[in-house]
Amino acid sequence: MEVYLDNSATTRCFDEVAQLMHKIMCEDYGNPSSMHHKGVEAERYLRYAGETLAKLLKVNEKEILFTSGGTESDNMALIGAAMANHRSGRHLITTMIEHPAILQPMAYLENQGFQVTYLPVDHEGRISLEDLERAIRPDTILVSIMHTNNEIGSVQPIAEAGALIKRRNPSTLFHVDAVQGFGKFRIHPAREHVDMLSVSGHKIHGPKGVGFLYIREGAKVHPILYGGGQQKGMRSGTENVAGIAGLARAAELVYKNLDADMERMYRLRTMFVRGVEELEQVRVNGCPDGEGAAHIVSLSVRGVRSEVLLHALEERGIYVSAGSACSSNKPQTSATLRAIGVERDLLDSTIRFSFSVFTTEEEINYTIQALSEMIPMLRRYTRR
Repeated sequence: MEVYLDNSATTRCFDEVAQLMHKIMCEDYGNPSSMHHKGVEAERYLRYAGETLAKLLKVNEKEILFTSGGTESDNMALIGAAMANHRSGRHLITTMIEHPAILQPMAYLENQGFQVTYLPVDHEGRISLEDLERAIRPDTILVSIMHTNNEIGSVQPIAEAGALIKRRNPSTLFHVDAVQGFGKFRIHPAREHVDMLSVSGHKIHGPKGVGFLYIREGAKVHPILYGGGQQKGMRSGTENVAGIAGLARAAELVYKNLDADMERMYRLRTMFVRGVEELEQVRVNGCPDGEGAAHIVSLSVRGVRSEVLLHALEERGIYVSAGSACSSNKPQTSATLRAIGVERDLLDSTIRFSFSVFTTEEEINYTIQALSEMIPMLRRYTRR
């Protein structure tokens, strides 16, 4: 039996998305900048995508900027906004549990002379609004807070944070990394006082290598890619028409039955959490069941290294992650796990299970049974 429980790393593409992309790549393959019929055909797909995503977010189509994915969207939001607004101040705010696509650009900006405040989180992975309010200064030009944590599934109070930021300093830009939240929650940037929002296609059963950045009209952001002037000069380069159309179609599909799908996924999460909590010296990290994201569960298994357990599960056909897919193959402990206070001896004993609309009860039960059989055996082997 094959059980794929690494959906926070990437998701299986919807069949309908793959079929649409195949048609575009093999039949409607024109360059959208071309003036002939093939180009107009390609441009029509871009227009469809922009309209679709804008409708889902309840924003204007011209506020959607297509990118190569979450990392580029995050980099453009942070670096582009910092460079465009540095005369107003050089202070930035983020959290200690952000994705590397946020933390690394922040480190780069620190080297460029900006000052960054890193907000702590509680043991469930949530920021304190009081800490945020104290951190905002007259020279704060940007706050970046992720919507849903990719390792433990904690969900931040985005709407409350946005209102607070605008009340304290209306000119401060608010960026949200929604790579793990889009497609799982209904997100409306204007209502939540969000100026920029990052999304990636392959987290919502769309293609890899494509995403978008919502930029509120009037927000000052400089391009970080220059060239042919596509997308009104904000992001040069020939558009990935097939990928962009696939992203939009995937977004339509995930939001079509969102409430029912999320309710079902929460039931699967509850079933899984209750099953693993019965196992000896196994701890669930982050928010209590029902309070975090439906699709992510972080487990610490005392006495078993994460890499050992990951490969033992793989031998049973179960695919999971040792943390963020962007850093799980590097020999470093998770900043998120350290920030929420996971004990030192558990930092290298934590794995992430992440579900999707394709996950079944049978797969969850199979995984719980596999864990109950292999954890005691692996502990005995480790002690030897």
